[in-house]
Amino acid sequence: MTLLVVLTVVDILLLVAGLAFYLFWVGGLLTRIAGNLEDCAETVRTIVGHAKLIGPGVEHINATGGVIAGALPLLYGMAEEIVTDATYTPAEPAAPEPARPASGRRRSRLLDAVGFAAKQ
Repeated sequence: MTLLVVLTVVDILLLVAGLAFYLFWVGGLLTRIAGNLEDCAETVRTIVGHAKLIGPGVEHINATGGVIAGALPLLYGMAEEIVTDATYTPAEPAAPEPARPASGRRRSRLLDAVGFAAKQ
C-alpha cells in the first residue's frame, strides 16, 4: 500500500510541476504581448497627434484638388494636340513589285539523292 501512495504523490507532484511550467510559459507570452500592445498604443497616439496638425489643412487640400480635377479635361486635350503634332508618321511604302519567274531550267535534286544521274 505504501508503494501506491508514494507513486500517487510523485504523480501529483509531476502534474503540479507541469502546470507550473505551463503557467510560467503562458505568463511570458502574455508579458511580450502586453509590451507589443504598449508600443502600438504609443504609435497610435503619435498618429493621432499628426492627424490633429494636418486636419485643418484638409479643406484647403480638397479645394485645390477640385480645381485641379476641373482642369484635367482641358489639360488632357492640350496634351493630345501636342502629341498629335509631335508624333512621327513614316512615309507610305511603295507598291511591291510583281513576282518574277525563276530564270533557267528547274531541276529536282531528288534523283541525285538516290544516285541516278541523268544523261546530258
